[in-house]
Amino acid sequence: MRKIFIGLFICTSIVLQGQTETHTIADGVIVYKDLFNAAVVDGVACFRIPAIITASNGDLIAAIDERVPGCGDLKWSKDINIVIRRSNDNGKTWTAIETVVNLPFGQSASDPSMILDRDTKEIFMFYNYMDLDKAKDVYYFQMVKSSDNGKTWTQPVDITSQIAKEAWHNDFKFITSGRGIQTRNGKLLHTMVNLNSGLHLFASDDHGKSWYLIDTPIQPADESKVIELVDGTWMINARVNKAGLRYVHRSSDEGKTWTTTEEPELIDPGCNASIIRYTAIEDGFKKNRLLFSNAKMEKGRMNMTVRISYDEGMTWSTGKTIYSGSAAYSSMTVLKNGDIGLFFEQDEYTKNPYVSFSLKWLTDGLDKWKKPSKRKKNEIISNK
Repeated sequence: MRKIFIGLFICTSIVLQGQTETHTIADGVIVYKDLFNAAVVDGVACFRIPAIITASNGDLIAAIDERVPGCGDLKWSKDINIVIRRSNDNGKTWTAIETVVNLPFGQSASDPSMILDRDTKEIFMFYNYMDLDKAKDVYYFQMVKSSDNGKTWTQPVDITSQIAKEAWHNDFKFITSGRGIQTRNGKLLHTMVNLNSGLHLFASDDHGKSWYLIDTPIQPADESKVIELVDGTWMINARVNKAGLRYVHRSSDEGKTWTTTEEPELIDPGCNASIIRYTAIEDGFKKNRLLFSNAKMEKGRMNMTVRISYDEGMTWSTGKTIYSGSAAYSSMTVLKNGDIGLFFEQDEYTKNPYVSFSLKWLTDGLDKWKKPSKRKKNEIISNK
């Protein structure tokens, strides 16, 4: 009985200590900026769903939902706009909040995501749209484009009919927030979820002039990210609700067929994450590197962590914890100086900070970024 009592006392002490623990951003982070905080913006209840990208000139663009009446998702709110802030110094300073998509009351836009076309230098921003007065629960897909590194944006274009089947009209469907990619051969590629029929990819082969659905459903998968491996394989890293881990889907035939594996190493509470290409030997670097960020917990959205892989996602480092407290969605980008930028939701969706850090810090000094060798890259290209 005495041993049991001591055990209970210790457990209780741990719980109480956890309840009073103060969480801080990790030491060694170069920049910390809380970009969107509703407490300091009049008339806005909540900012949610971060997305970040590096423009062709090195500028950073951070996009997010401006949720005016409350923190609810698209189908629950009649006033959600898409806003951005920009930085031209790797995130040290930022512009004031700028509105990219501002709709009349009753219409809402949500879940921004971006793709940079490295050939045209244009940035495409996608979002999900709903008219809650005229067509509640009907999801549409829209897009805007910037040709000047995010300073100005075109009027919205609806691409729903290009990437969604007519039979899906009333389905719960959405483009995944965060970012898509451009493949080595120039294809623009992104993920879209239909909770009734599975995850799908959509793409453009003409630099965003038109889009099409790759009609192979992928399951299990909720909000997901796609990247291209160095051998040309497409890899999708997928949120799977209530699984406590993530799933990975790979295709070596541009999405016609897929193999699926559980990733018990990547524990996850059922939350949107980020995976990006950091370096590739083909681009003149010495190593192939991928980066992955998420709330590293089996249950509960906490513990924002960034990991690195040197074998194209087959194995991952244990990672570096950026913030051990409440943390949810995240989006990463590579800065023009080789540092890593992370934009994530913090403290029960009250803060949305941007942080940056070096590869050397992430790997505790075991690895560091070096500017790619143009000579080496040219040698690789000439040997193809």
